[in-house]
Amino acid sequence: MSLAALALVILAGLIHAIWNIAAKKAGGDVRFAAFSALLMMLIWAPLGLWLGWSAVPLWGTKQWALVAASGVVHVFYYVVLLRGYRRADLTVVYPLARGSGPLLSSLVALFLLGERVTLLGALGVAAVVAGVFLIAGGPGLFRAAQDPQQRARVAAGIGYGLATGVFIATYTVVDGYAVKVVLMSPILVDYFGNFVRLALLVPPLLADRDTAAAHWRAQWKYALLVAALSPISYVLVLFAMQTAPLSHVAPAREVSMLFAALIGGQLLGEGDRALRIFGAACIAFGVMALALG
Repeated sequence: MSLAALALVILAGLIHAIWNIAAKKAGGDVRFAAFSALLMMLIWAPLGLWLGWSAVPLWGTKQWALVAASGVVHVFYYVVLLRGYRRADLTVVYPLARGSGPLLSSLVALFLLGERVTLLGALGVAAVVAGVFLIAGGPGLFRAAQDPQQRARVAAGIGYGLATGVFIATYTVVDGYAVKVVLMSPILVDYFGNFVRLALLVPPLLADRDTAAAHWRAQWKYALLVAALSPISYVLVLFAMQTAPLSHVAPAREVSMLFAALIGGQLLGEGDRALRIFGAACIAFGVMALALG
């Protein structure tokens, strides 16, 4: 992986950790996802329309199919992630989602897209996965908590984290194919995919407008932050995918765990700081191994 691609991934990781903490603090549901998508459409309209003016008329069935698939999978990812945040700790859901997703997408890239990985690169992937596991709680995840409520909360975090990881792997492969093979603009893939997300997310708002209005008053600031930052973090990753193997970029994204372990633990008061810092060190080693491998 080139230094430029690595720099894009590291910057994306910091931004990604920040907006996920905002989403956790919002405590939102599908309505929050809709608020974020609506604001995203408005904030990024000048750039999306400017770039799309000449490119989008040239799209064919394949391009639109990829945009539609990306939008649908992102909706499932975001709704499941938000539900996990309401029912479990961010420092369980987020690491498991971010760890399992890149592992699965890397395997798909290796076996279906024909990518290759060196021994050092494989060691880097393993270190990233191990670090994510430690940040999520390590062996303690498999020990029954004495408090039944906490036990249920950890179990929910594991379930929602792994389910989110499956959707992360899916959209990573779909979008990676779009920007690497079909050579679509990363910005346009994300921006026009957001219209698909809106088509699926707006109906719940209209079904109960009074409740939606109450949620908006409580959550609009968090939704605005997510709408402004989340496209930046993901588009940076897509640009990195254009020049580096997907099987390297996907696990390297977990540098966000370095930031989530420190920022999230401090702001949200969750978990064993020492264990998570050690896990973050494993991720840092893994990312550097991927960069060199």
